[in-house]
Amino acid sequence: MSDDGRPGPGPTAPAGPAGTAVVGLADAHVVHRARSGGLFSRDRVYALTGADLTVAPGETVGVVGESGCGKSTLAKVLVGVERPTAGSVSFQGRDLWSMPPAERRTTVGANAGMVFQDPSTALNRRLPVHRILRDPLDVHARGTRAARAERVRELMDLVGLPPALADALPGQLSGGQRQRVAIARALALDPALVVADEPTSALDVSVRAQILNLLLDLKERLGLALVFVSHDIQTVRRMSDRVITMYLGRIVEEAPAGEVTDRSRHPYTRALFSATPGLLAPIDPIPLTGPVPSATRPPSGCPFRTRCWKADASCVARMPDFSAASRPGHRYRCHHPVEEDRSTRDLVHQTDPREP
Repeated sequence: MSDDGRPGPGPTAPAGPAGTAVVGLADAHVVHRARSGGLFSRDRVYALTGADLTVAPGETVGVVGESGCGKSTLAKVLVGVERPTAGSVSFQGRDLWSMPPAERRTTVGANAGMVFQDPSTALNRRLPVHRILRDPLDVHARGTRAARAERVRELMDLVGLPPALADALPGQLSGGQRQRVAIARALALDPALVVADEPTSALDVSVRAQILNLLLDLKERLGLALVFVSHDIQTVRRMSDRVITMYLGRIVEEAPAGEVTDRSRHPYTRALFSATPGLLAPIDPIPLTGPVPSATRPPSGCPFRTRCWKADASCVARMPDFSAASRPGHRYRCHHPVEEDRSTRDLVHQTDPREP
């Protein structure tokens, strides 16, 4: 608590050496058990496989991929909601899951916030807005009662909520207002990291831009590290410094945001981009044929090979290692990457079976 009685930054994990990532994953795996045909039969669901990722202070990392590719699992692992089956998670230079449980809860709770997909289910419908926002301050014993009330007013102002809504229940708010409450709650303890998991997908189109602009503004004003998860590669490209592409639980490409359009090397990233083109230069989507693999029985080798127009025997034999592109910060996992100077529009014509 600061000298004037207002909530201070509170307990945090000790900072590592200069330049230490806010959060990092090393060979992280998540395997679930899912009931299959019989009463006692359970399949393994490979939700996350061999994920390596670091998020630097103040950086925005976008995560894209189709539904079921492991984006939400990755988000939960980053904020300590889900423990990886194997691999490690470091938070500000310390191994998260080697901490005693009480220390881990304090470290994650005070330094990481999460904004979920649907604000209607993420907020306690029986609590008014001011109680929802005060709850993290109460749990972590931040400041005096008066200081917490002042912090609630600051948070509402920060996300553009009028003071008159402090006593409103979530059911009395619009979808955009509920998501603003969820964002304010995630920011209550001045976290170093915020993970937003599809934060606009449950909102009307008319309010999506407002929430995206709010997140960008808050990121710049507060110096947050932000992980932005979405299936919409165009939105992620505009929001992010760096973009991660996931497929069937694996990170298959990592590139600066400016290079995910016509300079991405993985065929799947190109297909994603072609499916959500910009309005100023629309193109047809790259057609993907073949079966969509199951997370319970992933194919051998490269998981994308069952739908990839470039796949051959080498793709069946083994999963490729990461290769570095010619530009810094760009890496991909593909035996037959797209040529660096090949435009996505050219690929559409190359892969379309209707083309002569």
